[in-house]
Amino acid sequence: MNFRKHLREKPETHTSALNDILFILLLFFLIISTLANPNVIKVMTPKGQSDTKAKQTVVVSIDSLQNMYVGTKATQPDSLQNAISAIVSKSEDAEPTVVINPDRKANAESIYKVMYAAKRLHLRTVMAVDKE
Repeated sequence: MNFRKHLREKPETHTSALNDILFILLLFFLIISTLANPNVIKVMTPKGQSDTKAKQTVVVSIDSLQNMYVGTKATQPDSLQNAISAIVSKSEDAEPTVVINPDRKANAESIYKVMYAAKRLHLRTVMAVDKE
């Protein structure tokens, strides 16, 4: 008869360091995601009652000197429709939206040119504004 106790320990994995690593990775990605801003053209948008909630397929920015940017690329007003259609054709959105991001000093003629180019492409337009 064998009355000896079996003193074998079962192998265990220590996962206490895994929680620390995951927490650090989570913080890292949260900080990086707030720094990554697709609209690198800085403009002071006009004030409005509601904020822009549409999915941004194409962002057209107009600065105070009436320069137009499709995404981050400077674009001439006469080639605006071609630049917008190139981005829309690359995206796979069911309902593409053109977000107009004008400066407060942008004149109505520049905004109208963007709206007219989007209308000819049968796209929905939304103007980005800051909340009052």
